[in-house]
Amino acid sequence: MRKNIKITAAAAATAALAFGLTACGTDSDPAAKSGTGADTSKALVVAASPTPHADILGFVKKNLAAKAGLKLEVKEFTDYVLPNTATETGQVDANFFQHQPYLDDFNKKNDTHLVSVGTVHLEPLGLYSKKVKDLGDIKSGQTIAVPNDTTNEGRALQLLAENGLITLKAGVGTSAKLSDITDKKGLEFKELEAATVPRALNDVDAAVINGNYAIEADLKPATDALVLEKAEGNPYANIIAVKKGNEKDARVEKLVKLLHSDEVKKFIEDSYQGSVIPAFGTAAKS
Repeated sequence: MRKNIKITAAAAATAALAFGLTACGTDSDPAAKSGTGADTSKALVVAASPTPHADILGFVKKNLAAKAGLKLEVKEFTDYVLPNTATETGQVDANFFQHQPYLDDFNKKNDTHLVSVGTVHLEPLGLYSKKVKDLGDIKSGQTIAVPNDTTNEGRALQLLAENGLITLKAGVGTSAKLSDITDKKGLEFKELEAATVPRALNDVDAAVINGNYAIEADLKPATDALVLEKAEGNPYANIIAVKKGNEKDARVEKLVKLLHSDEVKKFIEDSYQGSVIPAFGTAAKS
């Protein structure tokens, strides 16, 4: 049984101070130093979404970390904000839940200073429905739910446009908003927080769902999605992120090396059967 600790948005606020005192140290504490000055005898604390991120980290912790001399602690978060703020403030050392376009947008909006140290996998965004069986069955008058955060909404709209369900203004790219739709083709849209979109499947005709939330909802992206994003050239590979200045922390470098191993590649392929795809390397530009 995994011993990862789940932290919900409600609980994190009350736990932050106590956790900060135990995990961060003070300026005079070697553990508080960044980069190569970090205390490598301390556990590397990584914030992660439960599935598949914490599962992948759990595999590394159980099977690879000790042999590599890495102490690894995984803390699970269930939203897309707290892992970044916790990394920025030093409550955790790194996080694993997001892609580069989301991180770029988050840094811009929140004046944070987080950077990628490598990509790990891609979770293809997909269009799902409990009411229609085929993409061609989506008709005028029906409603599609989409994630409401900037990058994932743009990504969702691009998926719909690429498959002929809507038409977007030329050149809007992944920053597309509902106002950039030039032809809705009679469709209506419901904007929801990404984590809640799967729960809306019974209330809408179709929904664009992030890969990790689809898996958590017992959907199988490789077989259940009406259409999935293509992996080739996709900038949305999920990344390990740290606060700028901590890229050379020996513990972080060790974790990235383990995540890019053949063992992790096999674990991802065997566990997710195409619903999560290994994508090792540096973060693609958004």
